[in-house]
Amino acid sequence: MTLILIFSCNSVKKTEKALNTGDYDEAISIALSKLSANKNKKGKQPYMLMLEEAFAKAVQRDLNAIDFLEKEGNSANLERIYNTYNTLKNRQERISPILPLYHVAQKRKVDIVMDNYNERIIATKKKLSIYLYQNANTLISKATTKVEYRDAYDDLIYLNKITPNYKDTNTLIEEAHYKGTDFVKVTIRNKTNVIIPKRLEADLLNFDTYGLDDLWTVYHSKPQRSITYDYAMEVALRRINISPEKIRERQLEKEKVVKDGWEYLTNNEGEFILGEDGKKIKVDTMKKVRCEYYEYTQYKRVNISGNVQYKNISSKQLLDAFPLSSEYVFQHVYANYNGDKRALDDDLRQFLGLQAVRFPTNEQMVYDSGEDLKNKLRNIIKTYQFN
Repeated sequence: MTLILIFSCNSVKKTEKALNTGDYDEAISIALSKLSANKNKKGKQPYMLMLEEAFAKAVQRDLNAIDFLEKEGNSANLERIYNTYNTLKNRQERISPILPLYHVAQKRKVDIVMDNYNERIIATKKKLSIYLYQNANTLISKATTKVEYRDAYDDLIYLNKITPNYKDTNTLIEEAHYKGTDFVKVTIRNKTNVIIPKRLEADLLNFDTYGLDDLWTVYHSKPQRSITYDYAMEVALRRINISPEKIRERQLEKEKVVKDGWEYLTNNEGEFILGEDGKKIKVDTMKKVRCEYYEYTQYKRVNISGNVQYKNISSKQLLDAFPLSSEYVFQHVYANYNGDKRALDDDLRQFLGLQAVRFPTNEQMVYDSGEDLKNKLRNIIKTYQFN
């Protein structure tokens, strides 16, 4: 009971603090959470009065803000006015389910006056839609940078959200998006003395598998004639080092005491020792075993290095360059033994019975490094910003 009282007092103080600091919607949220169940309990009474006060002050604050913005006569204020009217409506809808509220001590209904904002919301939305449409059209017609097209796009997306299919908004969205997009032409240059597998080049240039999610940047490995490209991205592979095929050997001698059967327990006189159940006691017999272990590790490594360059096509200016490197290691371990393999630990036994395998070709090694190379390239693309 004491904990409940302390918790209740803390909630009241938290609501009062929100109310006194002007955080009216927070005070409303706390009060509503307390009144959502068993609202008529005696302990809920303080929240009714705080809800009443917070609601009245929040409404007055929002209406004063709308009045000021409307008197300014600036069409750029229409979005704030529209959003504030929606805030007023949404706040009422949150409170409405718990009404009516009756304060026992003051013997009266809690005074929460609801208003109908629908007509004002609709009227403001119409004005806002006209403003957004006209502003976007102006931006598109006078735009000299992609940023301006993107601003127009944002306005049109918002317009389509509040007033779907307004005039030719969808067509304008497509236009603003296309003109605001950076188009990047991608090429791979092999400046090494090693032939790159065609499938590796195809994988690196398959941008559909990169998981890129950039609204304003499109990469094309196959340039389209209808598109004027803004930037060029060149993936230059400069060195491919492939190690010789190696087989590393190691030999170990292992000894271990292992269980090797069982026998009956006897005393010094050779008599069998019996357990509590009257039966002869069995004990494990232990034996020291020895094993010679021969391990072989097949090893081959490829290292690819180069860089990624971004250039502005119109100015032919180098914008940035990033190092690109990848390494792939082929390693296969197999082993055999002479002696009792029980002397070997599990980490050695796992290689017994395996045989030597054929080393991958140089071409296969280069291709197998592609996944790591692709991940490095993906990270560069995702972090680079053109503007």
